[in-house]
Amino acid sequence: MINYRDTMKDKKRVVVKIGSSSLVHPETGNLDLIKLERLVRMLCDLRNSGKDVVLVSSGAIGVGAKVLGLKSRPTTTSLKQACAAVGQGQLMMVYQKLFSEYHQDSAQVLITKYTMADDTSRKNAKNTFLELLNLGVVPIVNENDTVATEEIEIGDNDTLSAFVTSLVEGDLLILLSDIDGLYTDDPRVNPDATLLHQVDEITEQLLDMGKDTKTSLGTGGMATKLSAATIATKSGADMIIANGEKMTILNKIFQGEEVGTLFLANKDKDFNLLDYMKE
Repeated sequence: MINYRDTMKDKKRVVVKIGSSSLVHPETGNLDLIKLERLVRMLCDLRNSGKDVVLVSSGAIGVGAKVLGLKSRPTTTSLKQACAAVGQGQLMMVYQKLFSEYHQDSAQVLITKYTMADDTSRKNAKNTFLELLNLGVVPIVNENDTVATEEIEIGDNDTLSAFVTSLVEGDLLILLSDIDGLYTDDPRVNPDATLLHQVDEITEQLLDMGKDTKTSLGTGGMATKLSAATIATKSGADMIIANGEKMTILNKIFQGEEVGTLFLANKDKDFNLLDYMKE
C-alpha cells in the first residue's frame, strides 16, 4: 500500500498559497515580519533542494489600506484598486528584501481572469512562468487587483493558486490558511468532528458540504478551497490544506508527516482550465 505522504519529498514543482490571515498580526493587521521571514526561508530551502517554487500571496489590498491609514477594509472597487496599487509595491518590497537575504531571485507576476481565459495571454503567461522557473527565480503571484473588475477578476487566491498550478504543470499545491484542514463537521461546536487526513476523491457530496454555510465547510473559505482542490487534482497535482500559523509545517509536509488534509491527484484526461472560469 502506497504511503502518499512519503511521496511529498519527491515533488518537483510546488505552488504555495499564503492567505492574508497568515501574513498579518490579528490585533493590528500589520505584516507579521517574523512569520514572513520564516516562510521565505522555507521556500528558499525548497529551492536549494532542487524544487521549482511558486508563491501565491494574498495581502496587497490589506497592506495598502494600512499604508493609507484606512480604519476598515475598503468596500468600493475603486478604493480597493487604489489600496492594491499601493499595497502590491509595498508587499513586493518586503518579499524581495527577504528573498535577497538568502540570495534567491524573485519576480512579481500579476494576473487577471483575462490572462487565463484568453488563449494567447495564457500561453504567454505560461511561457513566462516556465522561463522564470528555468532561471531559478521564485515567481510571486497575485491577482492584478489594480485593474480587475467583476468582469475580469478571478475572485480569490485559492482559485488563483489552482489555476497557476495547472498552468505551470505543478505536482503539488499547498494552501496555507488559518485552519488545520478539512473536518467532518465544525470542530468548534461538534467535539466528535475529526480532521480528514486524506481525500482520495472529491465527490459531489463533499462539494455540497462546502456550499452549506451552516457547517464549518462553508466558512473560512472552505468552499473555495474545495473548488481549488477540484481544479488542482484534475490537472494532475496533489493538494494539501494546512495551518500556516507556524511555517515549519512546510518542513513537516516534505518530511512526510501527516499534517493537514491531503487531496490526491486524480488527473482527468479531458481537463480544460477554461471549464472552470467563472461566467
